[in-house]
Amino acid sequence: MFNLRWADEGGFPASDRGAAYGDGLFETIRMHGDRGVLLSRHLDRMVRDAGRLDIPVSLTKLREACTAAASRYSGSFMNSEMDCGWVLKLILTRGEGGRGYRPGLGGRPTLMVSAGHLPEMPLSTGVAVDFSRVPLMVNPLLVGIKSLNRLEQVLAAREIQGSLYEVIMSDSAANLVEGTRTNLLLKVPGGWVTPPVKSLAVAGVLRQWLLERLRARGELVDERAMGIGDVLGGHCQGLYLLNSVIGVVPVRSLAGQDLPVDGGLATIFNPLELLE
Repeated sequence: MFNLRWADEGGFPASDRGAAYGDGLFETIRMHGDRGVLLSRHLDRMVRDAGRLDIPVSLTKLREACTAAASRYSGSFMNSEMDCGWVLKLILTRGEGGRGYRPGLGGRPTLMVSAGHLPEMPLSTGVAVDFSRVPLMVNPLLVGIKSLNRLEQVLAAREIQGSLYEVIMSDSAANLVEGTRTNLLLKVPGGWVTPPVKSLAVAGVLRQWLLERLRARGELVDERAMGIGDVLGGHCQGLYLLNSVIGVVPVRSLAGQDLPVDGGLATIFNPLELLE
C-alpha cells in the first residue's frame, strides 16, 4: 500500500511530493524498547488524517512498519543503565507523480521511517515560556492535522533563545492557540480550559487522552478560546504544555511573570504506563 523507506538508507527522491510540496503528514512517537507511548492513538490519527488528505494507508501496514522499526532500531538506544527510550518518526507522503501541485492518479504513497534519541526532559519544577510574535493561521480544511507544512512553527521556534523552553502562538484574534510543539491546558478554579480543536494546527494525542482522563475523573474541562488574561490573570492556577514525547510540562513563568506550579497532573500521566 505504500513504499517503505528507511531514513538511514537514504532520503526522499526529489520527485516525492512530500519533499517538493509538503504533501503529507507525520507522527513522532516516544518508544521504550519495542513499545510506544499511546501508539494506537498515533497510528489511528495518521490513518484518519491521511484520509482527510486522500492519501490511502492501511492501519495494519503501519503497525507492521512500527514492528519492523522497533526490531531495526531499539537495540541502538540501550545504554549501561538499560534506558531504552527513543523516538520513532513516521513521515507519510502522497509519493511521486503529478505535474506541479496537482497530484497524479493512482500514485503510491511513501512511508519514511527514522529513529532518534529522546530529547532532554524538562525539569518538573517548570519551564520559562514567552509569547511568539508569529501568528498562527489554521486553514479550516487542515485543522488538527500534523501535516508536513510547519513553516509558521519553524519561524516561531527561532524565537526560542536562552533559557526559554517554548513560545506560545496566537491566532488573528489574539487567542492563545498552542506552542510550537505543544498543546495548552490551563488550570482554573473549578476545572480546566484548553483551546478547541477547531483552532489547532495539531490536535495532540496526549491532549485528547488527558482530556478524556480528566473528564472520567469528574473534572470540568472547557474547550474554548483562551486569552492572555486567562493565563496572566488572577484565576490561573497553573499552565501546562502537552506533548506525547516530553509529557506534561508545567510553566513556571510566562513573559517574565511567575505562574503557580502544581505537579498534580504528573500523578495522572506516566508514559511508562501507556506503552503498547
